[in-house]
Amino acid sequence: MRIANLKGRLAVIVDDAAIDVAEASGGRFGADPQAVFAEWDAFRAWAGGLDAAQGVPFAVEDLGAPVPRPSQVFAIGINYAEHAAEAGYPPESAPVTFTKFPSCLAGPVCDVELPSETVDWEVEAVVAISREAYRVRREDAWDHVAGITLGQDLSERTAQLAGAKPQFSLAKSHANFGPTGPWLVTPDAFGDPADLAISCRLSGETVQSARTSAMIYDVPELVVRLSRVCRLRPGDLVFTGTPPGVGNARTPKRFVRPGEVLVSELEGVGTITQRFVAAGTAS
Repeated sequence: MRIANLKGRLAVIVDDAAIDVAEASGGRFGADPQAVFAEWDAFRAWAGGLDAAQGVPFAVEDLGAPVPRPSQVFAIGINYAEHAAEAGYPPESAPVTFTKFPSCLAGPVCDVELPSETVDWEVEAVVAISREAYRVRREDAWDHVAGITLGQDLSERTAQLAGAKPQFSLAKSHANFGPTGPWLVTPDAFGDPADLAISCRLSGETVQSARTSAMIYDVPELVVRLSRVCRLRPGDLVFTGTPPGVGNARTPKRFVRPGEVLVSELEGVGTITQRFVAAGTAS
């Protein structure tokens, strides 16, 4: 099942049609895309019987972030061995956790204003939590995942890496630095949700290409480790880390320039598209 945020309203996407959940359920479920996670099991049971004939055509440009207001956003760094190597971390380095502040989240198609000349790309699979998770066992972890979507962990490298007190979270939380979408796909829609092709192209050049099975900590392990410390809440997001190919690790370094377009893709989910504009020119 694909769950979307269409013009701020919760929708289920069947084939090429969008079904407005509030209307189709006669008000049983509300229009707020974030609120559905509080009733996730009941919603899944109801939505399984929907048919494309109940929906209407839609434009991808009208889609917002499928999970628009998570109470917590966890972001994982250095979760692919090749990315750890290109970033200069030793082979035994464990993935690290930070946050992207929720105000940076955006939908699948948006303009991104460049705050500096050192903005970098990081394509990532993103998971949404379906029910409260605390001290979860690995074998139960997927039961706490509502779905998978695609995201970019856009990063302003100057602030992120400057000096003895780098600003990871702030540098990754400028406006629209967390685009996600185009929708949230439930794990049962994939042949193997732990092994998906993921990539991104900048101005037509493939800059990242990998499979999510190459993660150091896979999704169940992330749920286990995060829930040992924090209570994960319904509708929380986890950015699961980026594969190798970021611009900051290239020789010479390569950063995004005004006018360039970044297209990211996740197998079984789809694509998101970001156009970069000079400071002060975002619409």
